[in-house]
Order: sequence, then C-alpha cells, then structure tokens
Amino acid sequence: MRRALAFTLIVGLLAGGLATAQEVTVTAHRGASGYLPELTLESYAMAHAQGVDYIEIDLVMTLDGVLITLHDLTLQGTTNVAEVFPDRQREDGAWYAADFTLEEIKQLRVHERVRDDGSMVWPGRFPSDLGNFRVPTFVEFIELVHGLNTSTGRDVGLYVELKHPNLHREHGLLMEETVLDDLSAYPDVKAILQSFWIEALERFRELGADYPLAFLLWSPEQATEEALDEWAALADGVNPAKGIVEANPEFVSWAHDRELFVHVWTFREDVLPDSYRSLEQELATFILQYHVDGVIIDHPDVALRLLSGLGLR
Repeated sequence: MRRALAFTLIVGLLAGGLATAQEVTVTAHRGASGYLPELTLESYAMAHAQGVDYIEIDLVMTLDGVLITLHDLTLQGTTNVAEVFPDRQREDGAWYAADFTLEEIKQLRVHERVRDDGSMVWPGRFPSDLGNFRVPTFVEFIELVHGLNTSTGRDVGLYVELKHPNLHREHGLLMEETVLDDLSAYPDVKAILQSFWIEALERFRELGADYPLAFLLWSPEQATEEALDEWAALADGVNPAKGIVEANPEFVSWAHDRELFVHVWTFREDVLPDSYRSLEQELATFILQYHVDGVIIDHPDVALRLLSGLGLR
C-alpha cells in the first residue's frame, strides 16, 4: 500500500511537468548504513553492490597520524571502547580517537550507533550486539572500492568528508596532506572532497588538489547568494542539509547559476519527515521539483529503484 501511494504521488509530480532529463548522483551515506553498521568495510561493500555512484565516508585521525573512517571525534557511540579501554576516557567522560593508536583502534568492535544509555539511535537497524565489525583505515576503504571497481568493471567514487580538520591541525595531525598522500597511490580512483570547514577546502587548493571540492551547509542562514559567490571561487559544489532547500528551493538554481552542483543530505527511510508519506515521495520532490543534482542517503537502493522507475537511471 505504501509503495502504491508513493507511486501515485510521484506520477502526480510527473504530470505536473516537473520531470527532467537530469542526471542524479546517488551517494551511500557512510556506506549502506541503513542496513549495516556505518563506516565499515561491510557497509561499503553492500553500497557498491547496490549500484551507487559514490560512497561517502567521514575521516578522523589516530594518535599516530593514520586516517580512519569514523564520524565522531569520539569512539563510544559506535564501538565497544568503554569495555576494551575502560580507563582511557578524558575528564568529560568521552573516549577520543586521537588518543588511541591505530593498533589500539583495531582492537575495538564496531556496532550500530547507540546513545549513552545503550539504546539504538535508529531502532530496527542491524542489531548492536551482533557482528564482528572493525574501524577501517582510509587506505583500506580506498583499496576495497578500487578492488571492487576492478572486479566488477564499475567506477564507484569516493566521497570523502574531513571531520574537524582545524582541531586536528592544532594537535599536529595534518588531515588534508594525509588525504592527498593516501589518494596519490590510487590515481585511477575518482573522489570528491568535502567539509563543513571552508579552511579545509582552501588548504586542498593550496596543496594543488585537482579533485572536485564541496562545501557542506547545515543552516539556512548560510545559504545566501553572497555566500555562494564566495564559495564558487573555491568549490565545485555545495551540499546543503535538506531543510535548507525546503526553506528556499531557489537556493538550488542560485547554485546552478554559479555552476555549482548540489548534493543534499541526509535521506533515511526510517527517519521520515512528517511532511512526506514515503521516502520515495521525499526523494521525488527533491529530484523532480527542486532539481537537485544528487542525494546522500542511508538506504541507497531506494533512490536507485526510484530513479530507474522514473527513467533517470
């Protein structure tokens, strides 16, 4: 019934003349994180198998300067660090990845994201007490995607986000330089580099990076034409939170006028805004009505099926 309703709503959008021949990029957010623990090799492999264009990851650094795929600066939300290293938390009670060597990080088991009380952030996803998932390094992620591209003949790209690069730099951990060094060993791998910190994009340009760069936005107050003029001189794209586009759909055309792509985050089948009756309806609105260039999504197979049904795949 839900799928039928979604189809009816999408047909309505099409009938309204909102369909386009646009190409829409599907990016797996932290891998296929709607189905497997985020930012694990297993979630990346599943996303690749589903047919995505890009796999998005987050990067932080270890004490010994190794890039790992982790969303938070801290470890307790997605690993069993409190069990393995009970006495290594800081005064604020958190365990920070930058306080651990890679060898220590590799001793941890990754689980589905949980709150401080142990409850799952997204109930119904992969059970947090199952599996033997580990924190991958950036190089391990690159090699997995590169290897799968070789064996399947596909060309899935890397969507690389730097977390708190300025804070890392204050502690002598140089994220931008290390990202480019790690990527340099795999010249055939395509990548987009993004960050909420404009300074990171500036450093990438100063270092001669020739990958597309994207600036992440979280607040409607950031999304002005004046700001777009500034970003267009540096970046190739702007990636806003969904609410920014919903608050001002004209933002997409402003970006396009400045030859910037727009990839919107984050779509989730199990976290559906009240204004939509299905994830398909939400996606169709952004694709057919707002004309975004890409979606960043926890359940990429849903977006891929929708695009195929619309003849955009």
